[in-house]
Amino acid sequence: MYPSTTSFCAPPSREQRGRAGHASSRVPVLCSIHVKTLRKMTPLFILAVLVLVVGAALMTNPVRVRSLVIEGEADPKRLEADVAALTGLSGFRCFERPDDLERAAGWAKAALMASGLPVEERSYGVGDLEFRNLIAHYGPEDGPVLVVGAHYDVCGEQPGADDNASAVAGLLELARLLHRHRPDVTYRIELALWPLEEPPNFRTSAMGSAIHANSLALGGVDVRGMISLEMIGYFSDEPGSQSFPAPGMSLLYSSRGDAIVVVGNSSSWWFTRRVKTRMAGASELPVRSINAPAFVPGIDFSDHLNFWRRGWDAVMITDTAFYRNPNYHQVTDTPDTLDYERMAQVVTGVYAAITTL
Repeated sequence: MYPSTTSFCAPPSREQRGRAGHASSRVPVLCSIHVKTLRKMTPLFILAVLVLVVGAALMTNPVRVRSLVIEGEADPKRLEADVAALTGLSGFRCFERPDDLERAAGWAKAALMASGLPVEERSYGVGDLEFRNLIAHYGPEDGPVLVVGAHYDVCGEQPGADDNASAVAGLLELARLLHRHRPDVTYRIELALWPLEEPPNFRTSAMGSAIHANSLALGGVDVRGMISLEMIGYFSDEPGSQSFPAPGMSLLYSSRGDAIVVVGNSSSWWFTRRVKTRMAGASELPVRSINAPAFVPGIDFSDHLNFWRRGWDAVMITDTAFYRNPNYHQVTDTPDTLDYERMAQVVTGVYAAITTL
């Protein structure tokens, strides 16, 4: 049976009107509660947004790029020739093959001396073996010191073109540029080539950079800063070619591995900024940066960690290693996988930084 029309049109009873009135009286109360809650949450929301924005700015260290005119540019052909020469030496320049590593040290010393800068050799022992730090000098003897370094050893039996012949070639080119153009600086620049950065000596006192840093500390030297060159030759324009050590970083950085990166800790924020600004102004290559605690994987994975331990400003210049280069610590890390044109722009940028800091 269908309901009658009167059942739809009949006025509500007194009891129904009472219930409706009670419900409607609660609406303003509930709205008031929600408004008060939102007002209390708004400052927290604004604070959370500010924390995220400030945190992102501290991590990425954005800079205003201004063109920097300098005398001298790195030569891609010389970089390629040096990478080919170092990786072409017989054997493997690793800790487990000390004779091969010594051969690499001899080549590196001769190449550094050929730049025209004075070169100092500092030998040190690890067990029954002897290894060599090689240091070229430029600038006044009595000023503060800026250290620029790269390790010349490899991890195991592999050629190590990007890791780290690319950085060795870059440092040799810096030495040539300094000698050729004689920039006026008020600090001494030490260009250092170190052994034993790779396992099994990483994070130990046997690292060549640890020996160097200890010597500076014992001598009471005023260290202006340190720049570690660590894998500077691998680039990719493919989307997704750049990976990251932590979730969410892809929101702050490009997924293309087309940039060089300046890596610093929180204490080196201003030093990172100065290096980044000068590098970005010296070439068209994108320059990105990250300042983060050392517990973030990869942040302290090179020789700069020994200078952080002394409380000195230090950064790593890198193509981000295993976060980009699939040949990391593989036999496929060969000279033909590197981009020498962009690598030259990296070296030109570093040259601009070390001569204008």
